Amino acid sequence: MSYVFNPPAIASLPVVGRGERYPIHRIYCVGRNYEDHAKEMGFTGREPPFFFMKPADATVAVDAGCIGTVAYPTLTQNLHHEIELVVAIGKAGKNIKAADALQHIYGYAVGLDMTRRDLQNDMKKQGRPWCIGKAFEQSAPIGPITPADEAGDIGNAEISLRVNGEYRQRSHIHKLIWNIAETIEHLSSAWELQPGDLIMTGTPEGVAAVVKGDVLEGTVTGLEPLKIQIA
Repeated sequence: MSYVFNPPAIASLPVVGRGERYPIHRIYCVGRNYEDHAKEMGFTGREPPFFFMKPADATVAVDAGCIGTVAYPTLTQNLHHEIELVVAIGKAGKNIKAADALQHIYGYAVGLDMTRRDLQNDMKKQGRPWCIGKAFEQSAPIGPITPADEAGDIGNAEISLRVNGEYRQRSHIHKLIWNIAETIEHLSSAWELQPGDLIMTGTPEGVAAVVKGDVLEGTVTGLEPLKIQIA
């Protein structure tokens, strides 16, 4: 088959202990999925889950032991970090029940939902989509995927982010408002999940701005850490 121009390379992530890479299909993100983060953003309670998306090529894939580079994006003066557990889907499904959801997971990784907060807030005020605040280039740095059977008790893992060595975010995965299985149930009722889909499950409290030169290190117990520098 020929194309009018050469298609871009498939976005992908490294897999711990394997030579093959995980090809990315879509990136789904869960909004306000930790109670204390919802409160710091001006919301309370267990609202129904909602989702937004990032393009696959927004990913910055960071190998184990490496420091990724994320360029400070244009148009913003308020770039925020949001540390997240990333769920990698390995088996297709639609209308998946929570009881069956874990069977569809290939593995887990540490990710960052980088956000142009000022632009996002402007869009919120106008009742318009958030894409400009969430779906820009290099807005999804993600570390290597750990296969699910090697990730340990992910539901009780600690999640944290340090900026220049100082903790900014620190919580536990069990504090998710909608847990991993429930999130998959809700998400798969709206979209048919495919192998290669990533789910960024939400961020805990403590989101804040970063500037050029900052070094960010995100961890989830049992997974390879993610380390990036803002350039």
